[in-house]
Amino acid sequence: MKSRGERHIGLLNGFAAYGMWGLVPLFWPLLKPAGAAEILAHRMVWSLVFVAVALVFVRRWAWAGELLRQPRRLALITVAAAVITVNWGVYIWAVNAGHVVEASLGYFINPLVTIAMGVLLLKERLRPVQWAAVGIGAAAVLVLTVGYGQPPWISLTLAFSFATYGLVKKKVNLGGVESLAAETAIQFLPALGYLLWLGSNGDLSFASEGPGHAALLASTGIVTALPLVCFGAAAIRVPLSTLGLLQYLAPVFQFLLGIFYFGEAMPPERWAGFALVWLALTLLTWDALRTARTLRREKEIGRPTITMPTDTLSAVREAESLASGPEPLDSPAARP
Repeated sequence: MKSRGERHIGLLNGFAAYGMWGLVPLFWPLLKPAGAAEILAHRMVWSLVFVAVALVFVRRWAWAGELLRQPRRLALITVAAAVITVNWGVYIWAVNAGHVVEASLGYFINPLVTIAMGVLLLKERLRPVQWAAVGIGAAAVLVLTVGYGQPPWISLTLAFSFATYGLVKKKVNLGGVESLAAETAIQFLPALGYLLWLGSNGDLSFASEGPGHAALLASTGIVTALPLVCFGAAAIRVPLSTLGLLQYLAPVFQFLLGIFYFGEAMPPERWAGFALVWLALTLLTWDALRTARTLRREKEIGRPTITMPTDTLSAVREAESLASGPEPLDSPAARP
């Protein structure tokens, strides 16, 4: 049982992580006149630099050698890198092109897409409330399609790419910082090559817009990795059900920024679509909390309960190592 102070620290880190993810639409426009592709390439390059420094600090490198000796896991990491590249690229473009509200919708419907993919690809069985939530989510997409005159492709691309990313990461079973390091290592050479090509054509804003602009582009690595570190610190201190509720902070902040800061329009059909999505998420959250309470009661009276999945254990162990500082990681609890 964590102390009250530990839980308080965990909540602060959780709010910091999801708050930073929610406020990130304010950051990408600062990088103009760089285009979305150049920003994406810088994010890949500087994220690798940042996480490499973090790994040096915590002295964790053994996992890299083992990963290189496991072609299947390496292939899955490559798929994850490709999918998150699509997600990052579309999101950056959407924000800088004035589609913040539609981008926020992608992360609202992501839990519903994840559940649907679990049924279709992993043959998971859903509870009736989960089926209802997925059905309402599908109806929301239909309403928004009619309202837009076309499917909300930005939202769907973000939701499906991130859900696919989560599915692949579950198969890889590699911690947050290490996974980001492996993915950005795969992205690094193509990204660096693209930046060098832009430079050779005189189109690289990094070299032509002054040191302040260059510093902002370099800080994309910190913007990418710092929320992950805060999330890791939260994951070992607060219940997973609490983190599940906190995850909605990010799209809520993005939605509010889109309306009140960027001044994006919200016609009635868009409000109707969002209302259906929020209804689906309310049902999903209520069902998850009810199930968690049932499992706790069963545990208290001594009935068998579901064991924690290995990917959850990986996240907890990853967070534990980040929170504990640069200690040698050769204990049985440490992951490779």
